[in-house]
Amino acid sequence: MGNGIAHAFALSGFPVSLVGLTDELLKKAMEAISANLERQVKKEFITAEKKAAALEAITSYTTFKEGVAKADLIVEAVFEDLETKKNVFRALDQFAPEYAILASNTSSISITRLAAFTDRPEKVIGMHFMNPVPIMKLIEVIKGYSTSEETTRQVFKTAEMLGKVAVEANDYPGFVANRILMPMLNEAMYALFEGVAGVQEIDTVMKLGMAHPMGPLALADFIGLDVCLSILNVLYHDFKNPKYAPCPLLVKMVDAGNLGIKTGIGFYEYIPGKKEENVAKAFRK
Repeated sequence: MGNGIAHAFALSGFPVSLVGLTDELLKKAMEAISANLERQVKKEFITAEKKAAALEAITSYTTFKEGVAKADLIVEAVFEDLETKKNVFRALDQFAPEYAILASNTSSISITRLAAFTDRPEKVIGMHFMNPVPIMKLIEVIKGYSTSEETTRQVFKTAEMLGKVAVEANDYPGFVANRILMPMLNEAMYALFEGVAGVQEIDTVMKLGMAHPMGPLALADFIGLDVCLSILNVLYHDFKNPKYAPCPLLVKMVDAGNLGIKTGIGFYEYIPGKKEENVAKAFRK
């Protein structure tokens, strides 16, 4: 997601500081951004000159102190884990200018909770981009308990400058997108777990019967099964409602390291160089 967010901002003419853990990770990030921009060039969505300008606009850093020193807006896009995000927000609050807005691309974690780790809660907000960021139009904008109207206004203006559509949501677990999406994905996993139908059958029903562009199990693989589990755990923990309990099959797959596209196997097996999904293996209880 961080790659896509940097891509979108740079392509819209913003100077971008991309902060990562290591030079190697940043190198891979820039390679991914360059490849995705090249796809846009080949499809004639942008010119080669626009691609070159976007890449030129991105500067990489391995420390917050250097990377955010002059930032007006910072979008955090680390792993969906509260402890990890807490450490990031504390560091951002320390090194970013006092006027900087601190935004999180979190899928489900409370913005109010993240803001409490800073001395600027009025400037903390959620900017939940959809994946893939350069293509998807929506940004879910989440106001925390202390988020100011001015911060919200500036984020909406920024979303417009990115060519996105911003939709405001209040700070409840899962916000709007994942509060609705994740129970659907989870129920598809339960349908597989309970033997109602197979992987391809479940996805085909939702694609052809409900006009979804991607089946729920393929979508879960695309999102990352570990991310799906993290979001469901937040919903289950915060609402205390059993309807959000993660499917046991999902838990086992994450424990086994079968996380979807990122590991090459989830509900489907992903063969390098092939776009078609192949059923990974028959499910056995």
